[in-house]
Amino acid sequence: MIIKCIIIDDEPLAISLIETHLAKIPNMEVIAKCNNAIEAFSVLKSQQVDLMFLDIQMPLLTGMEFLKSLNNSPKVILTTAYREYAIESYEFDVVDYLLKPIAFDRFFKAINKFFKTIELKENSKKTETPESNNKNFIVINVNKKLHKVLFSEILYAESLKDYVQVHTKDKSISTKFKISDFEKKLPNNFLRIHRSYIVNIDKITAFTAHDIEIDTIEIPIGISYKKQVVEKLKIEF
Repeated sequence: MIIKCIIIDDEPLAISLIETHLAKIPNMEVIAKCNNAIEAFSVLKSQQVDLMFLDIQMPLLTGMEFLKSLNNSPKVILTTAYREYAIESYEFDVVDYLLKPIAFDRFFKAINKFFKTIELKENSKKTETPESNNKNFIVINVNKKLHKVLFSEILYAESLKDYVQVHTKDKSISTKFKISDFEKKLPNNFLRIHRSYIVNIDKITAFTAHDIEIDTIEIPIGISYKKQVVEKLKIEF
C-alpha cells in the first residue's frame, strides 16, 4: 500500500527535512510540495492524498485556517515551531503535532500513529456488514426455501464440512456455507471460539479456559483461539 503524502510549508529547509525522513520509510510517496495553503488546495482537488504534513504559520492562510476550510481533509500531521497551537489542534483530530526541528525518531513515531489509524479503520470496515448495521436478522437458504432467523435467537453456529448448522433454542437449520464466510454476516456480539464454532456472546451462561456453556450445552474453545476468546469473555462478563 503506497501512502501518498503532501508537504505544505513556506520554509524550503523544513520541506527538505520531512522529505528526507519520508525517504527512509517504505511505501511513502511525496506527490506534492507546496509553499502555501492555496497551492495545496489545488493539489487536494485534483489528486488523492492520504497524509498531509502541514505547517501552521504560513502566508495567505495559516495551517489552522486551511484545515477549517476543508470539508474532507486527509489525515494530518502538524509541523510547527510553536507549542501554543497544540491544544487547538485537537479540534481537528490531527494524527500528531511535531515541533521543529523534527528528529527522525519522533517523526517515525508520528508515522506509526498514522498507520494505527488506518488499521483501526480497516478493522472497523471488516466488522461492519449490511446485516449487522441495518438488520436484526439473517436470511438462511435451505433447499431453496428462505428462512428468516433473528440474531437474538441464535445460540451458536457449527461448521459441518461445507455446511453451517445454525442452532436456536427451538430448532437447528443447515445451510451450505463456509463458516468463515458466515462469520462475516454476523454482528459484533458473535465470537469465533473454534475453527468449527461461533457463539452468541449474549447467550453464554458460563465459561472456562477450555469451553463455554450455553445453558446445558458445552462447546470447546480451540487452542489457537483460547487467549483472545478468554480475554474477550472476561471483558464481556
